[in-house]
Amino acid sequence: MAGGVSLGRDFGWLWAAYAAGTLGTWVAFNAFPLLAITVLHKGSAEVAALAAVGAAVGAAVALPLGPWVEFRRKRPVMVAMDLVRCAAMLSVAAAYALDRLGFFQLLVASVVVAAADITFGAASGACLKALVPAEGRLVAQARLESTMWTATVLGPPLGGALVALLGPVATVLVDALSYLLSAAGIRAIKGREPRPARKGRREGSGVRAGDLLEGWRHILAQPVLRPLFLNSVLVNGLIMATAPLLAVLMLGPLGFAPWQYGLAFAVPCLGGLVGSRLSRPLVARYGRHRVLRTSGVLRACWPVGLVLVHPGVTGLALVMAVELALITCAGVFTPVLAAHRLDLTPTDRVARTLTAWSVTAKASVAALTALWGLLAAAVGPRAAIGLAGVLLLATPLLLPRGEARTRAIVDTCK
Repeated sequence: MAGGVSLGRDFGWLWAAYAAGTLGTWVAFNAFPLLAITVLHKGSAEVAALAAVGAAVGAAVALPLGPWVEFRRKRPVMVAMDLVRCAAMLSVAAAYALDRLGFFQLLVASVVVAAADITFGAASGACLKALVPAEGRLVAQARLESTMWTATVLGPPLGGALVALLGPVATVLVDALSYLLSAAGIRAIKGREPRPARKGRREGSGVRAGDLLEGWRHILAQPVLRPLFLNSVLVNGLIMATAPLLAVLMLGPLGFAPWQYGLAFAVPCLGGLVGSRLSRPLVARYGRHRVLRTSGVLRACWPVGLVLVHPGVTGLALVMAVELALITCAGVFTPVLAAHRLDLTPTDRVARTLTAWSVTAKASVAALTALWGLLAAAVGPRAAIGLAGVLLLATPLLLPRGEARTRAIVDTCK
């Protein structure tokens, strides 16, 4: 029971599965780049390619899986994706143990994991909508968001300790185990899951070309979802595009130690935990539309302050303060957006909509990161960070307006 809304035992198992998989992912944070550097002795170009190509190709592979997931029971798909991710991680660990690990295997494993991540996310979103009534979805999303931020705070330090004690492949094994635990949690869900209806489709018919675009068609035709989509993709892309540049600036010319850089981003993640816990009481008091707009505006205001980063304790404190404010606002915004997105999407389009959203987000991050890398090479990392901050200040213009219209649309989609 949460605020008078019962989420049920089945959601509890879904939540436990999410917690296990998320903690394993953050314990193994940067495991593949670490293996590429320390075991395969690859340089920055190969490591960057591992991150960019893995995510981009994984997103392309996941694209046709969205329609495939839509017309199947979601829980078996989630279990299958957990097992695929587990197998990918175990293959890396086995190759390392046999002294046969190669860069190509890391690249393939990163593609497989990225594609399975997107597919699992699409299926889990549809599963959550089926398990949790509309009035409980914000509570459920807030719990998932707070779990993610808790894992973000705890996972990397635990992973670092494991690597120091047991070697670079230890976190890969933990991640593989976390996927098995996630699959077990999903299997423990007892509620019956009916087979999705295939309107106008023969049983066993394949994915049609039009199905690939249905997620984007729904997003772009939806007058409330469209601006939220454009805002989210642009904000996330600009924020992530500047992360490597800030690392270059802090660890290079500004002379921060690696532990200081890690501290600057680990501690502010506590703001995500605080923000996610605040999201429901804020919505209860001020309404979903107002909270979305306010937190959406506020999260765009802080990154421009990173242009003022400078050496020393005060420079470190500046980065931590900016990141704390940004992550706290994002912690409020994200679960409200996630619940709103489910309410605005008919049940027979959830998987395709979430797949389209994730694919676009990953592709945008990859493209903007590459573009901002070129920009930094031309004008310097500080100027590139400043430009991204200025552009972020304009992103609130994309947020939806008209609370009454939003309510009417939500009522028709529930």
